[in-house]
Amino acid sequence: MQGLELAEKYYEAYGRPMLETKFADVIDQTAAGLVGQGSECFGFDDAISTDHDFGPSFCIWLPRKIYAQYGAQMQEAYDALPKEFMGYAGRICEDRGQGRVGVLCLEDFYTGLLGAEWPPETIQDWLAVDESDLATATNGRVFEDRLGAFSNIRTGLLQYYPQEVWIRRIAQSMAKAAQSGQYNYARAMKRGDRITAELFLAEFIREAMQLVYLLNRKYAPYGKWMRKGIQELSVGAEIGDMLELLYQVPDPAAAWEGASADDYVYCLNTDDGRILIIEAVCNILVQILNEKGLSDKQDNFLQNHLQTVLEKI
Repeated sequence: MQGLELAEKYYEAYGRPMLETKFADVIDQTAAGLVGQGSECFGFDDAISTDHDFGPSFCIWLPRKIYAQYGAQMQEAYDALPKEFMGYAGRICEDRGQGRVGVLCLEDFYTGLLGAEWPPETIQDWLAVDESDLATATNGRVFEDRLGAFSNIRTGLLQYYPQEVWIRRIAQSMAKAAQSGQYNYARAMKRGDRITAELFLAEFIREAMQLVYLLNRKYAPYGKWMRKGIQELSVGAEIGDMLELLYQVPDPAAAWEGASADDYVYCLNTDDGRILIIEAVCNILVQILNEKGLSDKQDNFLQNHLQTVLEKI
């Protein structure tokens, strides 16, 4: 059973009855669900995930004033709930996993992720928030929100980036993908600098995936889950599979043996299978840019689309 489903069943069996019997006077001030850090909040948990910070649990969010009055005693009641549930052992938390579930201050929950108690307001505010934190703040599931305050903030975040921020983020990832995968990877390989080439290849993979999320208007999660999440996107999901092919290409070192400073300056080294995959990925990204009306160019070099994309602001 996935962690989200387990959490909701646990809340229905024990959480809601606890609130109704012991905190009836403030139950209308509560929100409950499972949102935040952890693979189960994204629905990405698997057998490996259960070795830590996993088990029957949920979150109760209270406004600051109510939390100050009732937080401690509500947490005490939460801690007294049965630990084992439906054959699953109680949650064992690592030190860094503390404070992810239980009774939480609503404002502190969002401040811890966004740096503020409310959604970003200005362009600068939006650009200052890490995208993975926005994904973390909007993942999971809200089981109940009687007050509506928690969900109001969540709804504001789920409306996604303002147009200018969206365009700037796309342009930034395009520039990084072009420089790392379409330019610097080849130059490092030509120099025989394999470590640097691998660094640029990894950067290209990350930025290509970032672009897929952006073009789907979906916040990209923490790097560990970017590849997993791409499978659920409606546009460009095939890029995830294509990027995996980069690590199935036979050692490309031989393709660069004897390359001089003047080789492959204005053309691609098609003997390196990774180059072919990188260009195929960029071709799909260009086609999506065209379909979204962000560019009307067919040039495969992502860098050459930047000005056209930025003009959409």
